[in-house]
Amino acid sequence: MSTRLVVVSAGLSVPSSTRLLADRLAYAAVAALHEPVEVDAIELRPLAHGLADNLLTGFASGELAAAIDTVRRADALIVVTPVFSASYSGLFKTFFDVLDSDVLDGMPVLVAATAGTARHSLVLEHALRPLFTYLHAVVVPTAVFAASEDFGAPGLEARIERAAGELAALLTGAPRRRARTLEEEFADPTPFEELLRGA
Repeated sequence: MSTRLVVVSAGLSVPSSTRLLADRLAYAAVAALHEPVEVDAIELRPLAHGLADNLLTGFASGELAAAIDTVRRADALIVVTPVFSASYSGLFKTFFDVLDSDVLDGMPVLVAATAGTARHSLVLEHALRPLFTYLHAVVVPTAVFAASEDFGAPGLEARIERAAGELAALLTGAPRRRARTLEEEFADPTPFEELLRGA
């Protein structure tokens, strides 16, 4: 059985430095795992309208529903956002806002960000890490930030390999408790009496 690695990229341009960093992180993680890995990439840019609709209606449909299910089935995530106004992008935050509260419980997550200048590097610690800690994910110790001048520099590759190795180490440790898929929820629903007892 292969490991399911999901890469979430919130880049807005095409081509995107955010997606470039996401791809490099995924490649390094696959190399560090030394076992079969199934990689799914989720680009948030095409999901923007679906995310807005979900905020208004409370329901995900189409490509957004498929993306949410992909995250639900993941063994680990790599998440990469561009920096806007000294924080993650609104598109990035909205995607994680619409997930059910237990989807990321115990899931290993590698966080990364891109920006035009190194002045924004603290976004990893003051915004991204707290967000995923709040969502009960297990965030790898090394977060990866890439300013424009970092691409092609040896220091970035070293950080990518270190973070990927930490993600691989988490994945080869104890298995996490997965959130139930929608199919599993409907196949084995919680009895109404039990729900009432918990209220």
